[in-house]
Amino acid sequence: MREILRFEPIYQERVWGGQAIATALGRDLPSGRPIGESWEIVDRAEAQSLVRGGNYDGMTLHALLDRHAAEIMGPQWPAMKPFPILVKWLDCRERLSLQVHPPAAVAAQLGGEPKTEMWYIADTAPGAQLIVGLKKGVTRAAFERAIIDQTVESCVHNFRVAEGDSILVQSGQLHAIDAGNLILEIQQNSDTTYRVYDWARTGLDGKPRQLHVAESLQCIQWDDFEPAPVRGAPTSAVIAECDEFRIRRVVLSPGEKLVFAAAEQPRLLSVASGSLHFGGITLGRGDNALVPYAGEFTGVAREPGILLITENFA
Repeated sequence: MREILRFEPIYQERVWGGQAIATALGRDLPSGRPIGESWEIVDRAEAQSLVRGGNYDGMTLHALLDRHAAEIMGPQWPAMKPFPILVKWLDCRERLSLQVHPPAAVAAQLGGEPKTEMWYIADTAPGAQLIVGLKKGVTRAAFERAIIDQTVESCVHNFRVAEGDSILVQSGQLHAIDAGNLILEIQQNSDTTYRVYDWARTGLDGKPRQLHVAESLQCIQWDDFEPAPVRGAPTSAVIAECDEFRIRRVVLSPGEKLVFAAAEQPRLLSVASGSLHFGGITLGRGDNALVPYAGEFTGVAREPGILLITENFA
């Protein structure tokens, strides 16, 4: 396979969404609707990425893997196994619910899927924050009382963020994204979320959104106190590493080349800023693409920028 694969985004309405994906990334969104998520690369029964352009234009990601698994993922990849990563843009015009994703052992008991994810802050309003983990010393009993007393915010660890910051959020970590953040989320292929608290908000239908308090309490890591983000820096570095994937931040100068050799591993490219030119394809800010296992590609930066490379998922 000799081409980098790009896909059509799938836009999702969310009560906390807005139009920042249009204004910041130059996308054409449905007008006047709160678009909270753009699913950039996804292989699920309820949502399938379609290839955009090239020899496989219009083919679903799942069908592509079914027919070309060895070329895309490597010779050991089972043809019917779904793509293991889901890539999203999140426009958090308002604060998201306080939530948790189940660790693998608990997910099996609850009939859900584990979900470890990385957030990269592409844009943020002054003073915007993230919530990840608990404040030091908060116990399960204290947290349960806070749910009843509507004082949950006093229990959680919140911190300010700036463009270029990132954090790895493991299954079992309590978390929420504050208002004013535009985030690239790279995660396990999962859509299981348990909401433990939703700030007394109503959904798009005007009714209170469903909570999953009992499930959440089974999933939360009660010894997860005040995890620290990776702060943005003008240097290349590994910004997330876990059993499910590794993500590298690569800082590029104009004219700098990036070479991907054939038969190493598949990789995902996410352009946080700047642009990268591969022959007849240019990837600009906000673009996400899949580099197949079998191809050899050389990209050239056209301007200063930051590229995220996701690997070690196959």
